[in-house]
Amino acid sequence: MEKSKILEVKKLNKYFGKKQVLKDVSFEVRKGEILGFIGPNGAGKTTTIKLILGLQSISSGEVLINGYNIVKDFEKAIATVGAIVESPDLYMYLSGRKNLELIANMYKGITKERIEEVIEISGLGNRIDDKVSKYSLGMRQRLGIAASIINKPNILILDEPTNGLDPEGIKELRDLLKKLAKEEHMGILISSHNLAELESFCSDVCIIKNGEVITSTSIKNFKKTDKSYYMIELDKTTGLNKIINKDDEIISDTEIRVLREKEALAELITKLVQNKYKIYEVKLIEMTLEEAFLKEAGGNIID
Repeated sequence: MEKSKILEVKKLNKYFGKKQVLKDVSFEVRKGEILGFIGPNGAGKTTTIKLILGLQSISSGEVLINGYNIVKDFEKAIATVGAIVESPDLYMYLSGRKNLELIANMYKGITKERIEEVIEISGLGNRIDDKVSKYSLGMRQRLGIAASIINKPNILILDEPTNGLDPEGIKELRDLLKKLAKEEHMGILISSHNLAELESFCSDVCIIKNGEVITSTSIKNFKKTDKSYYMIELDKTTGLNKIINKDDEIISDTEIRVLREKEALAELITKLVQNKYKIYEVKLIEMTLEEAFLKEAGGNIID
């Protein structure tokens, strides 16, 4: 059964004066899915997010949140959205709990039980009564997310949330987002240029370059390719340059890394055996998200 769409972005265009910065940007976020919105700095990620949230005017196209148009039905559309653009707005001199209580007052009907729920979800229970100024950057990010989900939104939008976080902070954030998607059935849109981190917890990917979407699909489909990387362990690698391709890598005295289709791999193995090489292991290496991106984007490195 297909998961219900929470966010639909349809042919978004944005002009600043005569300069077009977004060109027919389209993608969807469904219930319980984490969509990684990937692109180099300046590709249009933050602009797209600001259009989705109604923070900038749309030149053409439309954004639907739970079926409501962000322009025509702003209040109904935004009512079920949690978001952090750039960094969370927090009162540093107050405790985490006081911050949440202040934010809860901005909504109708937020109970003390709900505040306790988001404290537990965010994993800040032991430190919630400390001043936010004493929090690590990762803890502040989790408090920001706790604040943004206090009204039980069904979609969470985060712009570059891993920026500046240390490995522990990134892991905590990753675990929290996976929990929100799985247990709260939230749809999550997370923009980033950190491909290695997104690969570890996103289910889907939308790649934008120069204001245009290159592809929008599951990470699994995106990484599928006719050719795959293989690591081959041999008794030696001397003399291999005459047999392997120039793009293949000799990793060590006994290992090579090759990119081949299955038929071409079989031919290479036959050739190696004919040339008296002993083959101990042939191992498939799954292409990383970064390798798939570089292949798709024509070598445009994300920075």
